[in-house]
Amino acid sequence: MSKRWLVTGGAGFIGSNFVLEARKNNLAKVMTLDLLTYAGNRANLAALDHDPDHEFVRGDISDPSLVKSLLLSFKPTAIFHFAAESHVDRSIDHPGIFLKTNVEGTFVLLDEVRKYLSVSSPSDRKGFRFIHVSTDEVFGSLGPADPPFTEKTPYAPNSPYAASKAASDHLARAYFHTYGLPVITTNCSNNFGPWQFPEKLIPTVILAAIEGKEIPLYGDGLNVRDWLYVGDHVRAIRRIHEAGSLGETYNIGGNSERTNRKVIDTILAILDQERPRPDGRSYMEQVKLVTDRPGHDRRYAMDASRLKRELSWSPEFSFESAIGETVRWYLTNEAWWKDIRSRTYSGERLGVLADLKTGGK
Repeated sequence: MSKRWLVTGGAGFIGSNFVLEARKNNLAKVMTLDLLTYAGNRANLAALDHDPDHEFVRGDISDPSLVKSLLLSFKPTAIFHFAAESHVDRSIDHPGIFLKTNVEGTFVLLDEVRKYLSVSSPSDRKGFRFIHVSTDEVFGSLGPADPPFTEKTPYAPNSPYAASKAASDHLARAYFHTYGLPVITTNCSNNFGPWQFPEKLIPTVILAAIEGKEIPLYGDGLNVRDWLYVGDHVRAIRRIHEAGSLGETYNIGGNSERTNRKVIDTILAILDQERPRPDGRSYMEQVKLVTDRPGHDRRYAMDASRLKRELSWSPEFSFESAIGETVRWYLTNEAWWKDIRSRTYSGERLGVLADLKTGGK
Protein backbone atom coordinates (compact mmCIF):
# COMPACT_ATOMS: atom_id res chain seq x y z
CA MET A 1 0.00 0.00 0.00
CA SER A 2 1.66 3.24 -1.14
CA LYS A 3 -0.30 5.72 0.99
CA ARG A 4 0.65 5.93 4.66
CA TRP A 5 -1.30 8.33 6.86
CA LEU A 6 -0.22 9.44 10.32
CA VAL A 7 -3.34 10.61 12.18
CA THR A 8 -2.88 12.54 15.42
CA GLY A 9 -5.77 12.46 17.86
CA GLY A 10 -7.16 9.49 15.96
CA ALA A 11 -8.83 8.03 19.06
CA GLY A 12 -10.92 11.16 19.59
CA PHE A 13 -14.31 11.96 18.14
CA ILE A 14 -13.55 13.33 14.68
CA GLY A 15 -10.21 11.57 14.38
CA SER A 16 -11.65 8.13 15.04
CA ASN A 17 -14.41 8.67 12.50
CA PHE A 18 -11.71 9.62 10.01
CA VAL A 19 -9.53 6.59 10.80
CA LEU A 20 -12.44 4.15 10.66
CA GLU A 21 -13.57 5.55 7.31
CA ALA A 22 -10.03 5.43 5.90
CA ARG A 23 -9.58 1.78 6.81
CA LYS A 24 -13.12 0.78 5.87
CA ASN A 25 -12.39 1.98 2.34
CA ASN A 26 -8.79 0.77 2.34
CA LEU A 27 -7.56 4.26 1.48
CA ALA A 28 -4.18 4.03 3.20
CA LYS A 29 -2.15 2.30 5.84
CA VAL A 30 -2.86 4.29 9.01
CA MET A 31 -0.85 4.99 12.14
CA THR A 32 -2.90 6.58 14.92
CA LEU A 33 -1.02 8.68 17.48
CA ASP A 34 -3.06 9.59 20.57
CA LEU A 35 -2.17 10.31 24.19
CA LEU A 36 -5.55 8.95 25.37
CA THR A 37 -6.37 11.81 27.68
CA TYR A 38 -9.99 12.18 28.84
CA ALA A 39 -11.38 12.68 25.31
CA GLY A 40 -9.34 9.98 23.57
CA ASN A 41 -10.75 6.48 23.75
CA ARG A 42 -9.03 3.36 22.45
CA ALA A 43 -12.44 1.68 22.25
CA ASN A 44 -13.37 4.01 19.39
CA LEU A 45 -10.96 2.02 17.21
CA ALA A 46 -11.75 -1.45 18.53
CA ALA A 47 -13.01 -2.49 15.10
CA LEU A 48 -9.42 -2.17 13.84
CA ASP A 49 -7.76 -4.29 16.53
CA HIS A 50 -6.91 -7.02 14.04
CA ASP A 51 -6.33 -4.83 11.02
CA PRO A 52 -2.71 -5.30 9.85
CA ASP A 53 -2.80 -1.93 8.11
CA HIS A 54 -3.64 0.03 11.25
CA GLU A 55 -1.18 0.69 14.05
CA PHE A 56 -2.00 2.49 17.29
CA VAL A 57 0.67 4.40 19.20
CA ARG A 58 -0.04 5.95 22.57
CA GLY A 59 2.06 9.09 22.81
CA ASP A 60 2.27 12.86 23.05
CA ILE A 61 2.51 15.10 19.99
CA SER A 62 4.58 17.46 22.16
CA ASP A 63 7.38 14.86 22.42
CA PRO A 64 9.89 15.68 19.65
CA SER A 65 11.84 12.42 19.97
CA LEU A 66 8.69 10.33 19.64
CA VAL A 67 7.40 12.30 16.66
CA LYS A 68 10.80 12.06 14.97
CA SER A 69 11.01 8.31 15.48
CA LEU A 70 7.52 7.74 14.09
CA LEU A 71 8.25 9.84 11.02
CA LEU A 72 11.46 7.93 10.32
CA SER A 73 9.97 4.48 10.91
CA PHE A 74 6.52 4.91 9.37
CA LYS A 75 7.47 7.34 6.57
CA PRO A 76 4.00 8.87 6.18
CA THR A 77 2.80 10.33 2.92
CA ALA A 78 0.39 12.60 4.80
CA ILE A 79 -0.31 13.81 8.30
CA PHE A 80 -3.84 14.56 9.47
CA HIS A 81 -3.56 16.64 12.62
CA PHE A 82 -6.75 16.26 14.69
CA ALA A 83 -5.11 16.17 18.13
CA ALA A 84 -6.30 19.09 20.25
CA GLU A 85 -7.82 20.06 23.54
CA SER A 86 -11.23 21.31 22.43
CA HIS A 87 -13.55 21.71 25.43
CA VAL A 88 -14.17 25.41 25.91
CA ASP A 89 -15.15 25.28 29.58
CA ARG A 90 -12.05 23.26 30.40
CA SER A 91 -9.93 25.91 28.68
CA ILE A 92 -11.41 28.53 31.00
CA ASP A 93 -10.44 26.48 34.04
CA HIS A 94 -7.07 25.15 32.79
CA PRO A 95 -5.75 27.26 29.90
CA GLY A 96 -2.16 26.03 30.25
CA ILE A 97 -3.10 22.53 29.11
CA PHE A 98 -4.54 23.99 25.91
CA LEU A 99 -1.40 25.96 25.19
CA LYS A 100 0.77 22.87 25.61
CA THR A 101 -1.28 20.59 23.37
CA ASN A 102 -2.68 22.97 20.78
CA VAL A 103 0.26 25.35 20.41
CA GLU A 104 3.38 23.50 21.53
CA GLY A 105 2.13 20.18 20.17
CA THR A 106 1.37 21.67 16.76
CA PHE A 107 4.79 23.39 16.73
CA VAL A 108 6.57 20.11 17.48
CA LEU A 109 4.70 18.32 14.68
CA LEU A 110 5.38 21.06 12.16
CA ASP A 111 9.04 21.36 13.05
CA GLU A 112 9.72 17.63 13.08
CA VAL A 113 7.97 17.26 9.72
CA ARG A 114 10.11 20.13 8.39
CA LYS A 115 13.27 18.29 9.48
CA TYR A 116 11.98 14.99 8.14
CA LEU A 117 11.17 16.37 4.70
CA SER A 118 14.49 18.23 4.49
CA VAL A 119 16.35 14.90 4.37
CA SER A 120 13.72 12.93 2.47
CA SER A 121 14.03 11.90 -1.12
CA PRO A 122 12.27 13.94 -3.80
CA SER A 123 9.85 11.06 -4.31
CA ASP A 124 8.93 11.07 -0.61
CA ARG A 125 8.45 14.84 -0.60
CA LYS A 126 6.29 14.80 -3.69
CA GLY A 127 2.63 14.67 -2.79
CA PHE A 128 3.24 14.93 0.97
CA ARG A 129 0.49 16.85 2.80
CA PHE A 130 0.07 18.18 6.32
CA ILE A 131 -3.66 18.69 6.94
CA HIS A 132 -4.13 20.91 9.98
CA VAL A 133 -7.67 20.58 11.36
CA SER A 134 -8.98 23.68 13.14
CA THR A 135 -12.23 25.34 14.19
CA ASP A 136 -14.61 28.17 13.40
CA GLU A 137 -14.11 29.51 16.92
CA VAL A 138 -10.89 31.25 15.85
CA PHE A 139 -13.09 33.83 14.07
CA GLY A 140 -14.93 34.93 17.21
CA SER A 141 -18.63 35.67 17.32
CA LEU A 142 -21.22 36.85 14.80
CA GLY A 143 -24.26 39.03 15.28
CA PRO A 144 -27.70 37.80 14.16
CA ALA A 145 -27.52 39.60 10.79
CA ASP A 146 -23.79 39.20 10.08
CA PRO A 147 -22.72 37.18 7.04
CA PRO A 148 -21.09 33.81 7.77
CA PHE A 149 -17.36 33.43 8.32
CA THR A 150 -15.27 33.12 5.17
CA GLU A 151 -11.64 32.12 4.77
CA LYS A 152 -10.80 35.86 4.80
CA THR A 153 -12.55 36.65 8.10
CA PRO A 154 -10.06 38.17 10.58
CA TYR A 155 -9.26 36.06 13.60
CA ALA A 156 -10.87 37.22 16.86
CA PRO A 157 -10.79 34.34 19.38
CA ASN A 158 -12.78 34.83 22.58
CA SER A 159 -11.77 31.86 24.75
CA PRO A 160 -8.42 30.30 25.70
CA TYR A 161 -9.38 27.30 23.54
CA ALA A 162 -10.08 29.48 20.50
CA ALA A 163 -6.91 31.50 21.09
CA SER A 164 -4.79 28.35 21.27
CA LYS A 165 -6.27 27.06 18.01
CA ALA A 166 -5.74 30.45 16.36
CA ALA A 167 -2.08 30.32 17.41
CA SER A 168 -1.74 26.83 15.92
CA ASP A 169 -3.30 28.04 12.66
CA HIS A 170 -0.78 30.88 12.49
CA LEU A 171 2.08 28.45 13.06
CA ALA A 172 0.83 26.24 10.24
CA ARG A 173 0.62 29.24 7.93
CA ALA A 174 4.11 30.42 8.95
CA TYR A 175 5.65 27.02 8.25
CA PHE A 176 4.20 27.06 4.77
CA HIS A 177 5.41 30.57 3.95
CA THR A 178 8.78 30.31 5.69
CA TYR A 179 9.80 26.72 4.98
CA GLY A 180 7.51 25.68 2.15
CA LEU A 181 5.93 22.97 4.30
CA PRO A 182 2.97 21.53 2.34
CA VAL A 183 0.30 22.59 4.83
CA ILE A 184 -3.43 22.98 4.29
CA THR A 185 -5.65 24.26 7.11
CA THR A 186 -9.33 23.47 7.59
CA ASN A 187 -11.75 25.35 9.85
CA CYS A 188 -14.90 23.42 10.66
CA SER A 189 -18.19 24.22 12.34
CA ASN A 190 -19.69 22.22 15.23
CA ASN A 191 -19.59 18.49 14.56
CA PHE A 192 -22.00 15.83 15.75
CA GLY A 193 -22.36 12.10 15.26
CA PRO A 194 -21.13 8.75 16.65
CA TRP A 195 -18.25 8.52 19.14
CA GLN A 196 -18.58 12.11 20.37
CA PHE A 197 -17.33 12.56 23.93
CA PRO A 198 -20.25 12.61 26.41
CA GLU A 199 -19.28 16.07 27.66
CA LYS A 200 -20.38 17.78 24.44
CA LEU A 201 -23.79 19.34 23.85
CA ILE A 202 -25.67 16.68 21.89
CA PRO A 203 -24.58 13.60 23.89
CA THR A 204 -24.96 15.59 27.11
CA VAL A 205 -28.61 16.31 26.27
CA ILE A 206 -29.34 12.71 25.26
CA LEU A 207 -27.78 11.16 28.34
CA ALA A 208 -29.16 13.68 30.84
CA ALA A 209 -32.62 13.15 29.39
CA ILE A 210 -32.71 9.36 29.57
CA GLU A 211 -31.17 9.38 33.05
CA GLY A 212 -33.88 11.69 34.35
CA LYS A 213 -31.50 14.58 35.11
CA GLU A 214 -31.84 18.29 34.51
CA ILE A 215 -30.84 19.38 31.02
CA PRO A 216 -29.03 22.71 31.59
CA LEU A 217 -29.24 25.37 28.90
CA TYR A 218 -26.88 28.35 28.99
CA GLY A 219 -28.32 31.87 29.09
CA ASP A 220 -31.42 32.36 26.98
CA GLY A 221 -30.70 29.36 24.77
CA LEU A 222 -30.47 31.47 21.63
CA ASN A 223 -26.77 31.01 20.91
CA VAL A 224 -26.47 29.78 17.33
CA ARG A 225 -24.13 27.14 15.88
CA ASP A 226 -23.72 25.74 12.38
CA TRP A 227 -23.97 21.96 12.74
CA LEU A 228 -21.89 19.60 10.59
CA TYR A 229 -22.35 15.83 10.56
CA VAL A 230 -19.00 14.19 11.24
CA GLY A 231 -19.30 11.93 8.19
CA ASP A 232 -19.52 15.01 5.97
CA HIS A 233 -16.52 16.50 7.74
CA VAL A 234 -14.46 13.37 7.13
CA ARG A 235 -15.40 13.39 3.47
CA ALA A 236 -14.42 17.07 3.17
CA ILE A 237 -10.99 16.43 4.69
CA ARG A 238 -10.39 13.58 2.28
CA ARG A 239 -11.30 15.82 -0.62
CA ILE A 240 -9.04 18.63 0.61
CA HIS A 241 -6.18 16.15 0.93
CA GLU A 242 -6.76 15.03 -2.63
CA ALA A 243 -7.09 18.39 -4.35
CA GLY A 244 -6.67 21.30 -1.93
CA SER A 245 -4.18 24.06 -2.70
CA LEU A 246 -1.06 24.19 -0.55
CA GLY A 247 -0.89 27.00 1.98
CA GLU A 248 -4.63 27.67 1.74
CA THR A 249 -7.46 27.36 4.23
CA TYR A 250 -10.89 25.87 3.65
CA ASN A 251 -14.03 26.41 5.67
CA ILE A 252 -16.12 23.28 6.27
CA GLY A 253 -19.71 23.91 7.35
CA GLY A 254 -22.99 22.06 7.45
CA ASN A 255 -25.32 24.86 6.30
CA SER A 256 -27.42 23.99 9.35
CA GLU A 257 -27.60 26.94 11.72
CA ARG A 258 -29.63 26.17 14.84
CA THR A 259 -30.07 27.83 18.22
CA ASN A 260 -29.08 25.69 21.18
CA ARG A 261 -32.73 25.70 22.21
CA LYS A 262 -33.76 24.35 18.80
CA VAL A 263 -31.11 21.63 18.95
CA ILE A 264 -32.32 20.51 22.36
CA ASP A 265 -35.98 20.61 21.33
CA THR A 266 -35.23 18.46 18.28
CA ILE A 267 -33.32 15.87 20.30
CA LEU A 268 -35.96 15.65 23.00
CA ALA A 269 -38.77 15.29 20.46
CA ILE A 270 -36.91 12.30 18.99
CA LEU A 271 -36.41 10.82 22.45
CA ASP A 272 -40.10 11.27 23.22
CA GLN A 273 -40.74 8.94 20.28
CA GLU A 274 -37.75 6.57 20.53
CA ARG A 275 -37.61 6.11 24.31
CA PRO A 276 -40.63 7.68 26.05
CA ARG A 277 -40.37 8.60 29.70
CA PRO A 278 -41.94 5.99 32.01
CA ASP A 279 -44.40 8.60 33.28
CA GLY A 280 -45.51 9.47 29.74
CA ARG A 281 -44.47 13.12 30.06
CA SER A 282 -42.14 14.96 27.70
CA TYR A 283 -38.40 15.24 28.25
CA MET A 284 -38.87 18.97 27.61
CA GLU A 285 -39.82 19.31 31.28
CA GLN A 286 -36.22 18.52 32.28
CA VAL A 287 -34.70 21.58 30.55
CA LYS A 288 -33.44 24.27 32.93
CA LEU A 289 -31.91 27.64 32.07
CA VAL A 290 -28.59 28.25 33.85
CA THR A 291 -26.19 31.19 34.09
CA ASP A 292 -24.29 31.80 30.86
CA ARG A 293 -20.59 31.01 30.76
CA PRO A 294 -17.87 33.69 30.37
CA GLY A 295 -17.04 34.71 26.80
CA HIS A 296 -19.83 32.61 25.29
CA ASP A 297 -19.86 33.41 21.57
CA ARG A 298 -23.33 34.31 20.34
CA ARG A 299 -23.28 32.86 16.85
CA TYR A 300 -21.06 30.88 14.50
CA ALA A 301 -21.85 30.34 10.83
CA MET A 302 -19.58 29.08 8.06
CA ASP A 303 -19.50 29.99 4.40
CA ALA A 304 -18.21 26.81 2.76
CA SER A 305 -18.82 28.03 -0.78
CA ARG A 306 -15.12 27.93 -1.65
CA LEU A 307 -15.01 24.21 -0.91
CA LYS A 308 -18.03 23.65 -3.11
CA ARG A 309 -16.77 25.91 -5.89
CA GLU A 310 -13.17 24.68 -6.07
CA LEU A 311 -13.37 21.07 -4.83
CA SER A 312 -17.01 20.14 -5.55
CA TRP A 313 -17.79 19.34 -1.92
CA SER A 314 -21.04 20.07 -0.13
CA PRO A 315 -22.63 18.39 2.89
CA GLU A 316 -24.80 15.39 2.17
CA PHE A 317 -26.57 15.50 5.53
CA SER A 318 -28.70 18.24 7.02
CA PHE A 319 -29.04 18.47 10.77
CA GLU A 320 -32.50 16.89 10.64
CA SER A 321 -31.38 14.01 8.44
CA ALA A 322 -28.53 12.98 10.75
CA ILE A 323 -29.61 13.88 14.27
CA GLY A 324 -32.07 10.99 14.52
CA GLU A 325 -29.36 8.47 13.64
CA THR A 326 -27.04 10.13 16.14
CA VAL A 327 -29.60 9.89 18.95
CA ARG A 328 -30.22 6.24 18.15
CA TRP A 329 -26.47 5.55 18.14
CA TYR A 330 -26.18 6.74 21.74
CA LEU A 331 -29.26 4.77 22.76
CA THR A 332 -27.81 1.55 21.33
CA ASN A 333 -24.22 2.10 22.50
CA GLU A 334 -24.74 2.49 26.24
CA ALA A 335 -21.75 0.26 27.03
CA TRP A 336 -19.45 2.71 25.23
CA TRP A 337 -20.52 5.88 27.03
CA LYS A 338 -21.07 4.21 30.39
CA ASP A 339 -17.51 2.93 30.26
CA ILE A 340 -16.22 6.45 29.57
CA ARG A 341 -18.18 7.95 32.41
CA SER A 342 -17.02 5.27 34.86
CA ARG A 343 -13.37 6.17 34.39
CA THR A 344 -11.23 8.79 36.06
CA TYR A 345 -9.67 11.30 33.68
CA SER A 346 -7.21 13.91 34.98
CA GLY A 347 -8.39 13.43 38.54
CA GLU A 348 -12.05 13.96 37.64
CA ARG A 349 -14.92 11.55 37.99
CA LEU A 350 -16.89 12.08 34.83
CA GLY A 351 -20.65 12.09 34.70
CA VAL A 352 -23.08 14.24 32.81
CA LEU A 353 -21.69 17.62 33.78
CA ALA A 354 -23.72 20.29 35.51
CA ASP A 355 -22.93 22.83 32.83
CA LEU A 356 -23.79 22.39 29.20
CA LYS A 357 -20.95 22.27 26.67
CA THR A 358 -21.86 23.88 23.38
CA GLY A 359 -18.68 23.02 21.49
CA GLY A 360 -18.83 20.26 18.93
CA LYS A 361 -15.26 19.93 17.79
